[in-house]
Amino acid sequence: MSEPLDPKAYLALVRLALAEDIGDGDITSKAVVPPSVRASGVFIARRTCVLAGVDVARAAFTEIDPSVEFTVFKRDGDLCQADDPIARIDGPAAALLIAERTALNFLQHLSGIATLTRRFVDAAGGRLTVLDTRKTIPGFRALAKYAVRCGGGSNHRFGLFDAVLIKDNHVRIAGGVGEAIRLVQASGIRTPIEVEAETLDDVDQAIDAKVDAILLDNMNDAMIREAVSRIQGCARVEISGGVTLDRMPALATLGADCVSIGAITHSAPAADISLEIEA
Repeated sequence: MSEPLDPKAYLALVRLALAEDIGDGDITSKAVVPPSVRASGVFIARRTCVLAGVDVARAAFTEIDPSVEFTVFKRDGDLCQADDPIARIDGPAAALLIAERTALNFLQHLSGIATLTRRFVDAAGGRLTVLDTRKTIPGFRALAKYAVRCGGGSNHRFGLFDAVLIKDNHVRIAGGVGEAIRLVQASGIRTPIEVEAETLDDVDQAIDAKVDAILLDNMNDAMIREAVSRIQGCARVEISGGVTLDRMPALATLGADCVSIGAITHSAPAADISLEIEA
């Protein structure tokens, strides 16, 4: 299980989501539900999934009414089977109805990321570290990367500020892989240097420059195998681009260290989780 998520990473997002949904007020619940009515509800997994975002879902309710009780049966990182109860809520019925959609939106999306990540991790068979990318919904990165960890994956750099990754457009502007690396090295930056390589010539230039990591971008299996042979352990080898679940078993045999997959955060299907409320 991943380390607990700092509330600072999600409270502002939860408040923004609630304000977006509620606007001037829940006119349906106001008309149908007397303020004195209390209710209970259970979050239920409808299909197998890896859970992520329980505390975020809890916050959606307690932001509306701090008296809402939230009892957890499953925790982030747990594998849920179909019909498993995840958590129970008890409190004012209106508060439960107001927060329901927001809580589910977070829980379904984050659990979807965790579930897809786990599928890639399982397909890697322990031979490749599964990494995420910066391909996340704007403002949602901390949550998405947390969900990746819940699924057993690892985080790549969080943003542009915490690691050097020389990408294809840097290379084009600099005039070549070797020159881009030279400029970074000359700048005095002390963090490890990773460079994206699209060809075997790019790989050779990266090896000559003694970078810390080489990202093999959109290479076929034969090119990856040859690149790994040339690198011979002098740099960490990352595979990226065109990575699918079907391709993972073959990629795991090529000798690379890790694989980065944008799809686990930008294209993960929402987990099938529902909230059944009883008056």
